[in-house]
Amino acid sequence: MLIFAFDAAEAAQRRRIHAYKACRFNVIGFTMRRANMTHDAEPFWQNVDLGQTRNAALVQRLGRIFASIPILWKHRARLAGSQTIVARNLDMLIIARMAQRMISPRPRLIYEALDIHDIMTHPGSKGKLARAVERYLLRSTETVVISSPAFQREYFGPIQGWTGKVELVENKMWIGPGGPPRPRPEEFANPVVDRPLVLGWVGTLRCPQSLDLLLKTADALGPDISIRMHGIVHHHMLPDFESMVQDRDNVHYLGAYRYPEDLEAIYRGCDLVWAQDLWQWGTNSNWLLPNRIYEAGYFGCPSVAVAGTETANRVAQGLGWTIPHPTADALIGLLSALTAKAAICRRIAILKVPAEEFRQTPDEIASAILR
Repeated sequence: MLIFAFDAAEAAQRRRIHAYKACRFNVIGFTMRRANMTHDAEPFWQNVDLGQTRNAALVQRLGRIFASIPILWKHRARLAGSQTIVARNLDMLIIARMAQRMISPRPRLIYEALDIHDIMTHPGSKGKLARAVERYLLRSTETVVISSPAFQREYFGPIQGWTGKVELVENKMWIGPGGPPRPRPEEFANPVVDRPLVLGWVGTLRCPQSLDLLLKTADALGPDISIRMHGIVHHHMLPDFESMVQDRDNVHYLGAYRYPEDLEAIYRGCDLVWAQDLWQWGTNSNWLLPNRIYEAGYFGCPSVAVAGTETANRVAQGLGWTIPHPTADALIGLLSALTAKAAICRRIAILKVPAEEFRQTPDEIASAILR
């Protein structure tokens, strides 16, 4: 199996490759690296480096696509004999298609779409060009793997006219057989409830609208709320992040974390988490199912999402609460009426939901790829 990925250090991609290897697929990666991200994670699979790119640098990324052609040719012996190619995002689909043409017999091509990038729904000329390129490449694609049913319902079907195979592989947690273990409901039977609510923001911290909403909530509720932020900050999206959070006594940035080793402590330390993405509102943010709702659910932590989104549809199934609008006032209204005791009762209920709803199994991955 050949994996074409835009960032060898990106957490979701690494989780997926762990899953492929657990399914006993022979994985060879052709991956790029994002220069303005955290890159202390080396590939644990056979890997060919396709070079370095940057977030929000479309022209530079196009240059790397063309620069990948001689790299593919140099490593064509590694391409030979492959039966399956998986490409994640449009950049990598372009490169994967070039690789496919170098292999005889040609392997099947799978397009993995865990997000719909904002350029794909842009109404202007750059969006039209990107969609045209994607439609052309879809002609050579056997299957589109999506992480949310809304991606087919709202984008691939009506916008791109895709009527081919679609496999839903939700972006659940991937953890090995050794854990971390899931908490037991009875561990929360005698909680300390006379304290401020703790609201977490966990994962990739890149959404300016979410940060603004959370800081306004912190200012309004003061000592009645403690907001804890865990994860890697995308400074190209949040250039003033540190200065915005450091002057508030009830807002704490606790840095990056180890996956999955640190997750249990993080979610045990939160009464609920902000799960909604807002920065591509009306399109991808409304359609996606983020990994954080599965992480939170596995550890029993309730989520908060905005009504009318795919995330909220899932959260409303007993996994937390929804607010009517993506505003600080709506979140303040929810939190003002919520007690730590109510959050703990919801946590106990979530912990009674089967772990398989939140944790990915090798069978899920293998069956989707083999189908």
